Amino acid sequence: MFTNFFFALRDARVPVTLREYLTLLEALKAGLARFSTEDFYYLARATLVKDERNLDKFDRVFGHMFQGLESTGLEEESVEIPEEWLRKLAELMLTEEEMKKIEAMGDWDKLMETLQKRMEEQDSRHQGGSKWIGTAGTSPFGAYGYNPEGVRIGQDKGRHGRAVKVWDKREFKNLDDTVELGTRNIKVALRRLRKFARQGAAEELDLDGTIKSTAHKGFLDIHMRPERHNTVKVLLFFDVGGSMDPHIKMCEELFSAARSEFKHMEYFYFHNCLYERVWQDNKRRTSEILATHDLLHTYPHDYKVIFIGDASMSPYEIVYPGGSVEHWNEESGEIWMRRLLDIYSRAIWLNPVPEKYWPHTASISLMRDLMGNRMYPLTLEGLDQAMRELMH
Repeated sequence: MFTNFFFALRDARVPVTLREYLTLLEALKAGLARFSTEDFYYLARATLVKDERNLDKFDRVFGHMFQGLESTGLEEESVEIPEEWLRKLAELMLTEEEMKKIEAMGDWDKLMETLQKRMEEQDSRHQGGSKWIGTAGTSPFGAYGYNPEGVRIGQDKGRHGRAVKVWDKREFKNLDDTVELGTRNIKVALRRLRKFARQGAAEELDLDGTIKSTAHKGFLDIHMRPERHNTVKVLLFFDVGGSMDPHIKMCEELFSAARSEFKHMEYFYFHNCLYERVWQDNKRRTSEILATHDLLHTYPHDYKVIFIGDASMSPYEIVYPGGSVEHWNEESGEIWMRRLLDIYSRAIWLNPVPEKYWPHTASISLMRDLMGNRMYPLTLEGLDQAMRELMH
């Protein structure tokens, strides 16, 4: 069985050597994975896979070879249904045919005007129905219901991805730049963005200079020189919260790798689209902000700009004043994006959403056009292409 597994990995282009295969057999002989499929999986992966890019191939081969095995010793356990699940039963659930019968209001201005009117008229809580601000209905305003184009109010997260504005207070979490697991290949990709120069105090031994001077003078003459540092300057803009939550780990790995690769790096957070302000601490994002106008006049035009976000939002958030889901923006996100791109000609966007899904989201297409098609998938191949673009 194990021999077939070895050759199956080779056929799938996982570069497994005989030495690694023998290491796996020695580990099994030592009893490191007894009677447990899960233990064997992690042991085999640790001994046979040297590059993170081959993990997916390994998983497919492992699933094909050992799909009939199950871990032993597991006992059925009784569980209690969480109260939160029971409350969810009150949410409105519609079939696709029922959803198609519900018409959108059809216009941003009309939607905002109607919302203001409802807020002035309504004086009590509503559930169900198609008019008032409430829950579990088909009104454009409220939570846990359905409307093809509405304003989500008082709901912890999206359900259908249809809200054009979200009226809620958001609490975002800072990215952890100490995360190291999985960043090795990201660092390799980022190293394309390098331009070295010797900077600072003379702290490093100049071996060639020392040898030449010693030979010339006839006695030991130690020469020191400044260390070489990457002189490329980078501005990172991270989209946080909402639909970016599933991508936090990937963004943390990128953040950690960038911190170690670039000496001249500044980072900022935004939500969905760039507007008139950014911030560096999500816990104090309403009190310690930096005006985007000031940012554009602080960092010179030779900085290279990297946006990291899924660009998945209502198109209104990009093209309309007041489109932001968190505040009333006097100018559209498109205007602020163009201002930044006019100053920083070397700018790219990294998107964690798989590229095959981009054409199905209008906002991704809009943002990609704004970026001059300089949007790349947040994969190792995409990073490699993006770094080449920034160095042109």
